[in-house]
Amino acid sequence: MQHSIPTSTAPAKARAPIAIVNDPIVEVRGVTKKYGTSITALQNIDISFERGHLTSLLGPSGCGKTTLLKIVAGLLEPTAGEIRVNGKPVTGPGRERAFVFQDFALMPWASVIDNAAFGLKMQGTGKAEREERARHYINEVGLSGFEKKYPHELSGGMRQRVGLARALAVNADILLMDEPFSAVDEQTRRKFQEDLMRLREVENKTFLFVTHSIEEAVYVSDRIVMLSPRPGRISEIIDPAIPEGITADELRRDEAYLDTVERIWTGIKKYVE
Repeated sequence: MQHSIPTSTAPAKARAPIAIVNDPIVEVRGVTKKYGTSITALQNIDISFERGHLTSLLGPSGCGKTTLLKIVAGLLEPTAGEIRVNGKPVTGPGRERAFVFQDFALMPWASVIDNAAFGLKMQGTGKAEREERARHYINEVGLSGFEKKYPHELSGGMRQRVGLARALAVNADILLMDEPFSAVDEQTRRKFQEDLMRLREVENKTFLFVTHSIEEAVYVSDRIVMLSPRPGRISEIIDPAIPEGITADELRRDEAYLDTVERIWTGIKKYVE
């Protein structure tokens, strides 16, 4: 897991922070999103996302984090501006992007393996191949032995693992994760975070990750993009300086980690009532 020295961007209000990106996989150019005539969710967003990195979107409630994620996914159209993935304009959902929903979005009548294989089925993958790939990723997320279970037989954490297995199985370049761990308890959340970091190394994917948790963002991210209150604009870009080879328990006591958490909280708390 590669981490750079913190990049402090405290620009004048007229200029948005700029992040250096050597190999952009997603480019967001001048994106504005309005709902009707009265609500502007996002205003003139310009940002590129590095291939193979995990970037978190962080900010106060209502700042447009999920809206931006859904625009990148092709699930929402921007009012202005454009998204490019691998240099090509986004006009809708695509095979190179997979979305992990906050509410799991599992089919209640389908087994774990059928849920995990659903995206592959929609792509026309043959039954034998899709079941083999689904089993592989069910094992990767720690659910081996639960292939024939149904969602109602699983805990919330286990259901979220099925959603992650489904996203990984389609072999998308980019995983878009909308607060994937928000519905689980703290112990499960911490285990998920550690599993996510392991999967990043194994799968070599690009992750865009929405979270409300400052600690989570600092723990899992190569880069954190801070959004201002609505209309959401990029207010700051932070690259957490986390020592290489540090264990999860050591990290949560690390001075650089704690300083970065406090720095972000200082920037956000003025928006919290």
